[in-house]
Amino acid sequence: MSNWSGKFVIGLTGNIATGKSVVRRMLEHLGAYTVDADALTHRAYAKGAPGYQQVIDTFGKWLVNKDGEIDRSKLGQLVFSSPEAMVQLESIVHPLVRQAAEILIKRSIQTVVVIEAIKLLEGDLRNVCDSIWVTNATEQVQAERLMRKRGMTREQAMERVHMQSAQSAKVAVANIVITNTGSYDALWKQVNAAWKEIVPGAAAEPDTITVKQPVVPPRGELTVKRGKPKNSAAIAELITRLSKGTRKMTADNVMEEFGEKAYMLLQLDQKIVGLAGWQVENLVTRTTDIFLENYVNQQKALEMLINEVERASSELQSEASLIFPMSELAAQEGLWNQLGYEKRTPETLGVQAWQDSAREAKTEGSTLLFKQLRQDRVLRPI
Repeated sequence: MSNWSGKFVIGLTGNIATGKSVVRRMLEHLGAYTVDADALTHRAYAKGAPGYQQVIDTFGKWLVNKDGEIDRSKLGQLVFSSPEAMVQLESIVHPLVRQAAEILIKRSIQTVVVIEAIKLLEGDLRNVCDSIWVTNATEQVQAERLMRKRGMTREQAMERVHMQSAQSAKVAVANIVITNTGSYDALWKQVNAAWKEIVPGAAAEPDTITVKQPVVPPRGELTVKRGKPKNSAAIAELITRLSKGTRKMTADNVMEEFGEKAYMLLQLDQKIVGLAGWQVENLVTRTTDIFLENYVNQQKALEMLINEVERASSELQSEASLIFPMSELAAQEGLWNQLGYEKRTPETLGVQAWQDSAREAKTEGSTLLFKQLRQDRVLRPI
């Protein structure tokens, strides 16, 4: 077992564009607490963190932007072009990431913990893992994903693929290999099967929360349920219809989104009448999709969905909740105020990680609503 009593720790790794983050998110859907070690790296040298001055002292003040933060793109260009600089950076951030991971794992309530790290096997995080999982894909698939998702040319994509250590070396030491070269449905089946091996009875866990309060229509009970891949077709139909076709979704599209976000489903007599699409990344909750049938009590529906997103977020130790409703819902200021949210801009959020999350998630036409979920910053010690 791992260094933490009662915890089973999965170390998840694999080369670029093999689907590590998608698998981590799927394991989170199944009930694991997940740690993105690469995201913690950014926190380790954020302004005010102990790695901040060390990075500046090592590489120079030219890395600092006008906001006083270290420019990640400049730092990335430096370390990816110089193996010596990469070693120097890792010597600074790896001990801090290990400290942060320990804090998060000790405070987690889940028995299964997943640590995702691209250099898991090269660092000391490997030593705290009970099982090593490796995502695997061919170089051609990796390159195609980088070209599609990051806009790289094939030459740039292959250069990035070849920049990393051999994938075969990772596969050779893996306890579980997840082959990610097909559909999201095939990937989910692999992850689900591996999960059931290490968590007996996982398939029988309840996932419905019932609120016994009559709503319109009078006969029927609203319930909130964690969405699963088997709900993909129903989710796609609801989003396509309620967005009036501006978001045309298929079941395959939803399966793909399960690699990035979770869904809370609002049901009335087992029929899906609303949903919230959300994720926790870098200890920040982002709710980017909210859809409700017009005959549902809007206030009660939002209260149930958002409360359940917040409850699930607290289990993932989220520090803040960001919601991005579109025009009609955003105009319900009184309703959002009752739920503890206020209109903000990314620049006013104060904490760099919160600002970054807001900028990444905000889309044209949406409004940013903010609520701090906990007063004690989880990773202040880092």
